[in-house]
Amino acid sequence: MSLLTIAFRSIKQRLFSSTLTMISMALGVTLVVGVLAIFGIVQQSFNANATLGYNMVIGAKGGKLQLVLNSVYYLSEPIENIPYEYFLEYKSQEVREQEYSGSYSYKAVQHQQVARATLVAAGVGLHSPVTAIAAMAADASVQEQIDTLYPWKRVGKYAAFTDFAIPLCLGDYVGPYRVVGTTPDMFDLLRHGSEAQHEYKMRGNGRNFEQFNQENGFFEAIVGSVVANDRGLTVGDTITPSHGSEEGDQHTTKFQVVGVMEATGTPNDRAVFINMEGFYRMSDHAKPLENEDAFGADQQAHKITDASYILPVEKREITAMLVRMDPLYSVGIENQVNEGNLAQAVFPIIEIRKLLDLFVRPVQTLLMVLTVLICFVSGVSILVSIYNSMNERRSEIAVLRALGARRGTVYAVVLLESMLLSFMGGILGFFSGHALIAMCSGVIEAKTGVQVGFFDFAPPIPLPIPIVGSISSEFLLIPGLILLAVFVGFIPATSAYKTDVSKSLGK
Repeated sequence: MSLLTIAFRSIKQRLFSSTLTMISMALGVTLVVGVLAIFGIVQQSFNANATLGYNMVIGAKGGKLQLVLNSVYYLSEPIENIPYEYFLEYKSQEVREQEYSGSYSYKAVQHQQVARATLVAAGVGLHSPVTAIAAMAADASVQEQIDTLYPWKRVGKYAAFTDFAIPLCLGDYVGPYRVVGTTPDMFDLLRHGSEAQHEYKMRGNGRNFEQFNQENGFFEAIVGSVVANDRGLTVGDTITPSHGSEEGDQHTTKFQVVGVMEATGTPNDRAVFINMEGFYRMSDHAKPLENEDAFGADQQAHKITDASYILPVEKREITAMLVRMDPLYSVGIENQVNEGNLAQAVFPIIEIRKLLDLFVRPVQTLLMVLTVLICFVSGVSILVSIYNSMNERRSEIAVLRALGARRGTVYAVVLLESMLLSFMGGILGFFSGHALIAMCSGVIEAKTGVQVGFFDFAPPIPLPIPIVGSISSEFLLIPGLILLAVFVGFIPATSAYKTDVSKSLGK
């Protein structure tokens, strides 16, 4: 008969006490698995969501963490806005000229050039050499102004180092969910996943919103999966944002839902995205100008549905922008931006790691200490259970010895029994922990946007073993439980080892 069989029979004989011992161990392991997996997955998700294809967030001066939480996770309130003109510093000359074409300053220059051309054609001031030279100087001066002062004539200051820059406008809500005004680039250029490798996909016949749509104009929207599930939204429905908060005044402008995102496990699942031009056309969203000249008066003559009218650059602001920049220059650009008075640049991954280290990790450590203590107490219960059974088992041990079993064999049987109780309790706790995570996955996703499932494990940790490399911290529980079993089984095994055969058989 093998040692394993003898150990199993011993456990079976004391089934009730053995079951209670395994359950206590399983409870401790369940808590350990839950803490490791949930905190690890949440941490991994925060890190992944901080790098969805971009590496820098730029917004108004203020708290760096607040900027990241607001712009990336939609958790905080906006600091301030920055001018749209600053956003264009990250764009090419072609894009800048297109954006500025409807600006007041562009119209003013055009007006000035037409006026000068009219005067020249009429021959005004060209009858003397002095006035002719003055006119030539004026022309050169104006041209110099156009080249140096008027921004549409040059490449953006940071354009050469920028792969893309995506603007964000925040401030409205649909129920408890944030409304984000942006451009189609949000879903054309950004990716999601642990390595930012997955494209955003829409349910059914959904699509990305367009810069301008013949049917819906500038008023198209995309909703995240959590928003759609919670509010029962599908393609074709309309939404009406509220200004400033969930309880704020409702806008009169309606947006047509043209896409519902498939679940991504990112904060975007809990947001509503609308065309930025449509965002500007809602009441109180255009930047007021103190001294609007004659070129600003035409705004009143256009309806919000008029596709030919684009809000001038001077009246636009953005909350933040998501920027992917060449890593070789990103640190230098960050320092340059932060030295200015207008905006600040932040690496979101750095701020999130600071947040996790400051708040999340201490809580995780505390819970881990408590759960490890529970596991230790469970191990002590194994010790007590086996040790208390020694009095009942002395006759059995004496019979084994009388049949030829060595002291070392008896020692090994008791130690193996402790290891089996610990191992079976650990396995039960491992699966119970992941079952609990799967059961709570809906609540976790609804509250945090983080997707967890039965087969989601704690992030791997590096090991100094060439072949293995890294392994999830959960799987280190197995050797840990075996060591615990050896430790707690030592005392009862030693007691069995010292059993006197003659005295035990004589009773």
